[in-house]
This record gives sequence, C-alpha cells and structure tokens, in this order.
Amino acid sequence: MSVFSVLPTPFDARGDFDPDSLRRVIDLFLADGVTGFTALGVTSEVARLTDRERDVVLDTVLTHVCGRAPVVAGTTADGLRTCIEYSRRAKKAGAASLMISPPRMAKINSDAVARHFAEVPAAADMPIIVQDYPPISGYAMEASLLARIAREVPSARTIKLEDPPTPFKTSRILDLTVDLDVKIFGGLGGVFLLEELMAGAAGAMTGFALRRRGAITTPAVRPPGGTLDQPTMVALDRVMNWVSAS
Repeated sequence: MSVFSVLPTPFDARGDFDPDSLRRVIDLFLADGVTGFTALGVTSEVARLTDRERDVVLDTVLTHVCGRAPVVAGTTADGLRTCIEYSRRAKKAGAASLMISPPRMAKINSDAVARHFAEVPAAADMPIIVQDYPPISGYAMEASLLARIAREVPSARTIKLEDPPTPFKTSRILDLTVDLDVKIFGGLGGVFLLEELMAGAAGAMTGFALRRRGAITTPAVRPPGGTLDQPTMVALDRVMNWVSAS
C-alpha cells in the first residue's frame, strides 16, 4: 500500500508562511515511512496562497525532501492556461507529478473535462493524478468519465477519489479499465481506507493537522478559514485524552 501525505501550509501568528514548521512536518512524516508527499493541495490552503507563495512553498518542500520521496504538486486552476503555467512551473521546480481537479466552471460537461486533462500533458509532459473532489471543483466526475480520461490520456491513469461512496466508485472504475494500469488513491482523511483497499485501491493520499505533536508552531489559518470554537475544542480534548489513555 502507498501512502502520500498531503502537506499543510503552516502559518505564523501574523498569517505568514512558516517554513520551519513545514520542514518539521516533512521530517515527522518521513520518519513514519510515508511513500511520498503532495504539496499545494486543498489541505495546503492553496486557494489562499499568492502565486509567489506557491513557488516558495513548493521549493521549500522539494529542497527539504531532497529526493527522499516523490513530491506531487497541485496545479489546479479555473483556466486551462493557468493550469498549464502552474504545471510547467511545478515541472521546472522538480515535482514528480501533478494533481489536477476539473476547472470550476458554471456549465462544464464531460467533454470539456476530458479535453482539459488531455491538453495539460501536451504542454507539460508529466504524470497526472486526477482529483475527484466535487466540494472543491463543483463537478462530480462519473466513474465512466474517469475511466475515459484514463483511456484517452495515458499520463492520467492515477486517480484520487474523494466523492463518497469511494469504495463503490473504485470498483466501478477498475472494472471499466481492467485492461489498463490504473491506480486509485482515497482521500477524505482515510475514513474509507479499509473498504477502498478491499475494492482495489492502491493506497491513500490525505493529510492531517500536526500541531499537537509539536510540528506546527501555531494553528493559524488564513481568512476566511474558520477556527474551532471552545466547546468543540473541549470535546476534542476529551476524545484525544481518551484515545491516549486507552
């Protein structure tokens, strides 16, 4: 089983990028034996980073990992040209592959999504992980569409599923691509990990906060990201104390 950790983007108390915390997170995951990393994903708060910050975060990850594990770079964008530009920059920086969601558009359809994934490798020849996460993209890709993309775009035969029920969708995609080497990773915090593996998934690609383990200095997120209220924090403390004691 492969496990790729989606890295958070830590911020200091002022809301600025905190590279030292990110390096500690990387070290912690490497010590735990992760297969690889994903930078600039949803967990990385990529939507709240400037283009300059995207480059700095990815460079920090690649420099600190230093070839010890492959690094996937998120390059999702609403426009094809922007997605291609992000992808080219990720390739130049040294990323091993790209993670891309469908562009968020008001009237997108299956043909437009398929064309989007076909155009990127023509401009940036790299392996692509197709991310199926409707809450972010606003578009749910059917199993048949994901299978079509895998068939039409050989570099896009790895899929990250985050549209539950993921085990059922995993089985359906693999049935439709039995003649291809398609790999499927689950996300969503690993909630369906065992069921996904039983359905044929190759592993998981998800992320977790690590402040209570001492890796991240502050729990700060950038607006409009919300923070936990006090009753929720108290409930979380009780659960974590119970787990530690059991």
